[in-house]
Amino acid sequence: MPLPYRGRGSRLASSRVASTSVHSRPRGPVVEHALRLTRRRHSSEQVPPGPEPQADFRSGKWLQEHAGGDARDSQQTARAGMGSRHRICSQEEVVIPCDSDNDSGSVDLQLSNLEDIKKDPSSLELTDSDIFDITGLSQESFIDSFRHLTQQGPVSEANVERLIQSIQEVFNGELQSEFEKLTFLRSLSSLSQTLPYDETTESFIHSHITDIVHVLNMLIEEEPLHSLFSSVRQEVFITIANLSYQDIHLLFGSEDRADLFSLITKSIITLPSVETLIQLQEIMPSGSYNTECLYRQTFQAFSEMLQSLVVKDPHLENLDTIFKQMDPWLQSTKDHERERATASMAQVLKCLSRHLSLKLPLRFQRLGHFVALMALLCGDSVTEVAEEAAEGMHCLLHVTLRLKCTIYDKKNHPNLRRAMKKCQELLELYSIKQFYSCPFKIAQIFEAFLNSNELFQFVMTTLDGLENLKHPCTQKSAGELLITMVKNAESRFEKVPEIMGVICARLSIISQPRVRRQIINTVSLFISRPKYTDIVIGHLLCHPVPYDRHLAELWRTLEVELPSTTWILWRLLRKLQKCHNEPTHEKMAYVAVAATDALYEVFVGNRLQAATFRLFPQLLMTLLIQIHHSIGLTMSDVAVPSGLYTGQEMSSEVTPLCFAIQATKSLLLRTLCWQEFNIMEKNKGWTLLEGKECHLQGVSLLANALLERNHLLAQKVMYLLVPLLNRGNDKHKLTSAGFFVELLQSPVARRLPSIYSIVRLKDWLHHGNRVFKFLALRGLCYLIKHQDMREDIRSLLPCILDLLCETDEKIVLLAIQILLQLVGTMDFTTLTAMMKTLFTLFGDVRSDVHRLSMTLFGASIKSVKYTDKKGVENQVLDSLVPLLLYSQDENDAVAEESRQVLTICAQFLKWKLPQEVYCKDPWYISPSEAGTVCKFFGKKMPGES
Repeated sequence: MPLPYRGRGSRLASSRVASTSVHSRPRGPVVEHALRLTRRRHSSEQVPPGPEPQADFRSGKWLQEHAGGDARDSQQTARAGMGSRHRICSQEEVVIPCDSDNDSGSVDLQLSNLEDIKKDPSSLELTDSDIFDITGLSQESFIDSFRHLTQQGPVSEANVERLIQSIQEVFNGELQSEFEKLTFLRSLSSLSQTLPYDETTESFIHSHITDIVHVLNMLIEEEPLHSLFSSVRQEVFITIANLSYQDIHLLFGSEDRADLFSLITKSIITLPSVETLIQLQEIMPSGSYNTECLYRQTFQAFSEMLQSLVVKDPHLENLDTIFKQMDPWLQSTKDHERERATASMAQVLKCLSRHLSLKLPLRFQRLGHFVALMALLCGDSVTEVAEEAAEGMHCLLHVTLRLKCTIYDKKNHPNLRRAMKKCQELLELYSIKQFYSCPFKIAQIFEAFLNSNELFQFVMTTLDGLENLKHPCTQKSAGELLITMVKNAESRFEKVPEIMGVICARLSIISQPRVRRQIINTVSLFISRPKYTDIVIGHLLCHPVPYDRHLAELWRTLEVELPSTTWILWRLLRKLQKCHNEPTHEKMAYVAVAATDALYEVFVGNRLQAATFRLFPQLLMTLLIQIHHSIGLTMSDVAVPSGLYTGQEMSSEVTPLCFAIQATKSLLLRTLCWQEFNIMEKNKGWTLLEGKECHLQGVSLLANALLERNHLLAQKVMYLLVPLLNRGNDKHKLTSAGFFVELLQSPVARRLPSIYSIVRLKDWLHHGNRVFKFLALRGLCYLIKHQDMREDIRSLLPCILDLLCETDEKIVLLAIQILLQLVGTMDFTTLTAMMKTLFTLFGDVRSDVHRLSMTLFGASIKSVKYTDKKGVENQVLDSLVPLLLYSQDENDAVAEESRQVLTICAQFLKWKLPQEVYCKDPWYISPSEAGTVCKFFGKKMPGES
């Protein structure tokens, strides 16, 4: 939909206010035509219509080719005596009030003017005179232009009185007809021109502002929302503009004025499209009114009303208010509404850039939001919207440069210089005329001038653009803007959790693959910067598990440069590790479950493969510890943040343990530990890991599989575990110890300093937890195979001997196995003490303990030196009868071991046992054999009989 061309510096005063003053410069064809038309309408003279040029309201070609003078004075003269009917152009004739291109008060702000930044390197010095060169703005004072606007002859005192009286009558009565409404509005406009020199007018208007606002509000409310058949709207806009030029603002300062601003904005923006208005005119003819022409003049009046608000706006308060009013319309889903709002804001920015004279403090605090919104519009699917936004963006860059030069203090001048230099360098790379059609180029330029808060505004506004499902091109522009801004701004962002929250919420509505990739890459940029890594990870872990497909995709497709992959994976791992330091009796932290699921998704995506290999030891042990913590728990045992699962039902199949198991499996597969994985599968290793009583068996199985199939990787895990063994809670320590002990089978274990091996195992022997005692003995069993370590282990004999009295069968058996290796090195005292203890285990109900105690007893007898035989002879004699009886035990292994130990005893005593002792048949079957045995022992041990 074409819109009226924005005349350079045009003012509604030039279209409305009566004045006969004419500039000395020659009038162009447009002005001469306006004067002819005015004279014909005013005097009813018939002027033969000449060939009229076709107006191109978008490109401005019509104005550039035909505008040679100033239409201001002719329009003032024309409007002074025209009735309401003749204020509207006929169907054959179109008159657009505008200033000439040759007007000394106008400043050309075409896109090519930005070349000034490239041509003037001295602008980086930031002197006062250079600011205008940087922005491409003229140093002409806006006061001169404003003086030119209001230049006219004084109104007589009598006329002022009549105007005041007519306006006063409206306050006390009602406006019925269109003629009365227009008369009131024009009277108010005419009266406003006397404000500079008439105190009566000033007093009257200031005392009746509330009444004026009320009447204007009523007039706009009475106008139909879906049609345009009168010029009342136009006259309202003109009246407000004329008062604004006299520093009387009817749209700022109170709630009723703000409501009026909102109402008049809505009344013009929400009108149907021009095509619809024309169709309505065909259905409902309105006499000589040309609906299209009326609309264009009304819209031009509205736009110039907005411009009048920023002519004198040193603190940018008015710009802030205007932007707040136009913000929702700039984001409208209706093309014609969005186009009108964009064209209006572009004109406001153009006017502001011409008359900018900033003073501190500045009240405009939404620059980031403004820049992002205009940048999104530059990529709009409607060509007219994109073109309007591009021109507005050009002016906004000028305003931004001036704004930043104003607020930067001397300390920050170097930063501003760098920003200017970056801007200059980027503009040298890009064609200026094509610059604003590329959103990522806009982001590159403006990034240098936005502070952290403005960057946040920019990103949030851009993310809002992702919701525009009706216009895929807006989503595309948003993706380009977002990734470019985050990439260039690096670590200058604040409120990153809020940004992550919006990104996660928007992922579900983004269907374009390219845009989804850009959004995920944005997260990747944030998470790869050390300043934000923990913040981003922390936020992503605050979502329900298992992650939905959108968050799962995010974790799986993180696009991070290689140097950052290890850092990111390590920080995620640390989130999980910190949870393992908490007391085990408390509820599991939700972060632990979420981090485990996140690791699983990362492993599946395999984008951080190099880091996964590098951190394999830490990852494996942390996940095994998480499995231990998760055994037997459900999600009700997890400290889930309140409101996290609102409206969602948690499946009973979802448990912390299932996340830990699947993460461990995926880790093994992604690190090519296929054989280890198969060993776990074949030996039901995962089931063992999940069991409360057999968890350590599963840990041992996996450790042995790793040691067998990947010895180098096993060594890395062992070295990692050395400092971890005394960290964390009991479950943490137990899992670490279980894995570490199995790795002591490696030949490399002998290289470990004793403080990290034998000394640590000694501490575990005194631990109150029997599992640690068992692990210590298991570790000693592996280490004792190394001859050079036996001497250190001998020092632990008293502790090991004490363990023979333990009720735990596994502990006793391991202790006996160790003692079997050391029995030959024991001194006589230790040996006899051990034999006494072993004798008490003869007949133990635990068959293995019973059998191995006899084995160790026999080994002890063999180890007795010749000089010490007399000291143990009695113990040997005492053991003969029990051994003889146990040789008839129902357990064949126990019986066989008893017979072997009897043989050892006989050799010690230098006896020769009868063959009947070795008979495997029960004695009650062969009484004669039993008699022979008894007779033999009766002779050898007369005192015992």
